[in-house]
Amino acid sequence: MSTQRQARAVRLGPRSLAALALVSAVGVAGFGWPFLAPPTSRLSAHAQDAPWLFAGLLVLLVAVVAAAISESGLGPKAVAMLGVLAATGAALRPIGAGTAGIEPMFFLMVLSGRVLGPGFGFVLGSVTMFASALLTGGVGPWLPFQMLAMGWFAMGAGLLPGPDRLRGRAELALLAAYGFLAAFAYGTIMNLAGWPFMSALASNVAFDPHAPVATNLARFLAYCLATSLGWDLGRAVVTVVLTLTLGPAVLRALRRATRRAAFETPVTFDTPDRGRVSEAPHMSPVTYEAGP
Repeated sequence: MSTQRQARAVRLGPRSLAALALVSAVGVAGFGWPFLAPPTSRLSAHAQDAPWLFAGLLVLLVAVVAAAISESGLGPKAVAMLGVLAATGAALRPIGAGTAGIEPMFFLMVLSGRVLGPGFGFVLGSVTMFASALLTGGVGPWLPFQMLAMGWFAMGAGLLPGPDRLRGRAELALLAAYGFLAAFAYGTIMNLAGWPFMSALASNVAFDPHAPVATNLARFLAYCLATSLGWDLGRAVVTVVLTLTLGPAVLRALRRATRRAAFETPVTFDTPDRGRVSEAPHMSPVTYEAGP
């Protein structure tokens, strides 16, 4: 079995990793502040700060992309593949809009992250979610959270073990299992983006800024079970089914495109050797005889 190193369209270097760690830390704080802040804090006014957090996260996401591009030398072929996959994912997302969990874009993010690596996966997940938001009119304070969560989702697929050796049914089983769990994880962390803004008087599963962390954790779990379990289960099942049925063909196509693109092959230009010009075949001189 071949153990040739798999090519990556975007390789994360020191600056890319630092920017990614920074935006992830801000994202974790943005998602998990109800459990990180003490009950006496004034973060209940978080809704008023959402536009600022939205702008800040977008700036950090752009910084991650810029750092990845500047370090990896993202060439036109990688940009073209990023555009094609992001457009495909953005077009797939509205197919399941309003239908419980039928979101085929998730399986494409898993397979793309697996083949093209965690760096490309993070950029692709973020760009795809942004493009789909523009396509469906879903731009709002929740968009940076969706971009970050989808970036994590696709990046995680690129971090799965055995990218250069694991193939066939074993790889499909690994990707299907990851897609199943990550689909639930995506839905759970996205619940955190809206759950704190429910009125505490409206339901006993709403966030209570004055309650201890354990109480709010129990409320949040009840909220997930009551509101999004069916949607997350549908998303997970669709991801598994598409991965197992369409996965082999899509993986082959992505790997073939990656080999042909040769992202990590340096481009060189040969200077013509002037000394070889004389070696070129030349025609015998033509003579003309004078007439009478």
